[in-house]
Amino acid sequence: MEQIVWDQVLATFVPIIVYWLYSGLYMAFGPSIDKYRLHSKKEEDTKNLVPMNKVVKGVLLQQSLQSSVSLLSFWITSMTTKSQQQQQPSLLTTTKHFLVAMFVFDTWQYFMHRIMHHNRFLYKHLHSWHHRLVVPYAFGAQYNHPIDGLLIETASGAVAFLVSGMSPRASIFFFTFATIKGIDDHCGLMLPWNPFHVFFGNNAAYHDVHHQLYGSKYNFSQPFFVVWDKVFGTYMSYSIEMREEGGFEVRPVKKE
Repeated sequence: MEQIVWDQVLATFVPIIVYWLYSGLYMAFGPSIDKYRLHSKKEEDTKNLVPMNKVVKGVLLQQSLQSSVSLLSFWITSMTTKSQQQQQPSLLTTTKHFLVAMFVFDTWQYFMHRIMHHNRFLYKHLHSWHHRLVVPYAFGAQYNHPIDGLLIETASGAVAFLVSGMSPRASIFFFTFATIKGIDDHCGLMLPWNPFHVFFGNNAAYHDVHHQLYGSKYNFSQPFFVVWDKVFGTYMSYSIEMREEGGFEVRPVKKE
């Protein structure tokens, strides 16, 4: 039982630690990776509607609420599956849990995300906070209104964990992976050596379309696949062009 509790604590706080370490890595690269930026530094400074210090405070608040819900989810499952948690599942079973969790995670986020954009009240008072970052950057990935963050990100994680039946130990890796993927989707960079940009169609360029004005009601899918956008006609394709001053530019292929 002590090991289970320890796994639960790790699954709650390791993704938060990784969030700041991984996003900090992007910041540490500095100007050396400007040639891979999807927007210039000038655009980031002039178009974004919220200062970085406020973004940091918002993310810390979001993570505080997220950790509370995470611990509650673990407590609920520990009360109902004590005997099953004594033995770790096989690799095959864990893989199945991961796939189910990814599907549930994506499904919840797609529909909640879409609702947030189509309901004017919810967008104005909640989700518009996230879109104050017109030019996304790594450590702003989890910048949301607290309620928006709970309804989309935190709830999707809790539901994915409960529905998939994965163990607390497996969830350490799943939530860390999801956190890194979310940061990458908001990093504003198309790095040629980044495996996420190779294996996932849902990447920084794909999500950049969504943060542009014309694409704000398209490309809702996050963080893993683009299936629901294609199924429900909200998929917007794009091209990646070189900017004369250096870096890249994502150009949405506008629908007729």
